[in-house]
Formats: sequence, C-alpha cells, structure tokens
Amino acid sequence: MRIKYFSDTDTALVEFSDFKVAETKEINENIYLDLDTPGNLVAMTIEHARKQASLPYLSYDHIERTSPKSLQRTARSSRRTSAR
Repeated sequence: MRIKYFSDTDTALVEFSDFKVAETKEINENIYLDLDTPGNLVAMTIEHARKQASLPYLSYDHIERTSPKSLQRTARSSRRTSAR
C-alpha cells in the first residue's frame, strides 16, 4: 500500500495494488474508488484531503492474528488466577 499526498491540489491517493483500473466509482463529491475488472479495490482518491481525512495526521497499526489455541490458553490462565 502506498499513500501519496499532493499539496498543490490537497489530494490524497491511497494505492492498494498495481492492477489496472477498470472503473471509478464516486462515493461523494470528494471521494473516489478505483476498481479492477473483478471489482477489487485498486485505489482511493480523496479530494480536499486535509478536511476530509484529517491530514497530515496518519498512523498505521499492524494487528497480528491470534490463533484460537493461544486465546484458549489465555482464557484458562486468567480463570486460574482469578480463582485464587
């Protein structure tokens, strides 16, 4: 994923893939979604980005998937500690 900000036009472009854009859908007058032929998201354009998307503030969180076994282990451990 790439995020580009064009300060001269106050436009943010969020690119999710390098696939060819087949269709652009207007969500509202400031937000556009680019889709490939099967309908997968390729990019999103945000006009007036500072106002629409609270730019220049950006944060990124990568959340790891937790396996069900580790969740069960955690649940059992907490039951043991709370029983004491």
